[in-house]
Amino acid sequence: MLDDLLSYDKEVFLILNNLGSETWDGFWMFVTNKFTSIPLYLLLLFLCYKQIGFKKTVLLVVVAILMIAAANGLADFFKYGVQRLRPCFDPEVNALARLVKDSCGGKFGYFSAHAGNTMAVATFFSILLKGKYRHIGIFLLFWAIFVGYSRIYIGVHFPLDVFSGMVIGLFFGWLFAKLYIFALLKLPL
Repeated sequence: MLDDLLSYDKEVFLILNNLGSETWDGFWMFVTNKFTSIPLYLLLLFLCYKQIGFKKTVLLVVVAILMIAAANGLADFFKYGVQRLRPCFDPEVNALARLVKDSCGGKFGYFSAHAGNTMAVATFFSILLKGKYRHIGIFLLFWAIFVGYSRIYIGVHFPLDVFSGMVIGLFFGWLFAKLYIFALLKLPL
């Protein structure tokens, strides 16, 4: 059953990855670049600052950093524990896939830390900003899905890597948002 799932995952990867064209490669490289999201992160911090003030925003930044560190640590644990090859290293698909980047990254790709971190940030801020900015969660969810798909488009992750990363990111975003809210109740800020 696991072999069937992985085989199907590779088929879906090849379909999605080969939908790309050189015309769109630059756009998807822009989307997948982690530095592209910095203006969004700054906007989210500004919105939080407006809503909760400086001290609580500083605590929020600390909790968000811990969240990303935890998600990255778990991703590394899984990558080296599971040792699922990235598409460019997988002999079953590497000749058929489009690798848009100059390099593929590390040898192993399960699960996508990029997709996990993006979904964690989206979930975290969706929960914390839902009171005043109700619709921001929808935007952040689409942004996270968009970034996740970019990892498949550029050829560095299988869909299951991305989906798993997004589910784990959803959990970490929820967990750390709850931890932040709990900390606010306990700390005299």
